[in-house]
Amino acid sequence: MNIQRITEIKTTLAGERKEFDCELLNHNPGEVVVIYRMPRDMQLEDVLLPKASVSFGYFWQDRSYNVYHWVDLRRNTLALYFNIADNTRISPRVVEWRDLTVDVFITPDGRCRVLDEDELPADIDAELLAYINRARDELCREPLSRLNEYDKLTRSLTNRE
Repeated sequence: MNIQRITEIKTTLAGERKEFDCELLNHNPGEVVVIYRMPRDMQLEDVLLPKASVSFGYFWQDRSYNVYHWVDLRRNTLALYFNIADNTRISPRVVEWRDLTVDVFITPDGRCRVLDEDELPADIDAELLAYINRARDELCREPLSRLNEYDKLTRSLTNRE
């Protein structure tokens, strides 16, 4: 089977640019799902993302966030990691987005943590800060429902593999 590649390009508020080579799993107008396989163990908060675990990245042009659904090799959820974002652009070969620093981290036990708010610039535009706060508040509502939603979505997409 020929695997189609897609490049994820993340730009931070400070202008730093990072690129990730991913597999394209699903592409529809305005949305894309990519797969990234962990090249090494990574510790995120109190969750170990082991080498070879899989990240399903869900991106939308019309949402204030994207999400990485990290699963183990049996497709059990390790964590959901929402990036508050804007300026998402999607094409068949590239997904590009601006990382607005604040992240929401949800673990299978339903804990929801807001990360990196302390890294926002002191002189951030008031409208952009309001946008970030609205997205954060939305993402922190009903964490168990979010876990269930992405578990079902990932399983439905991977049953086609």
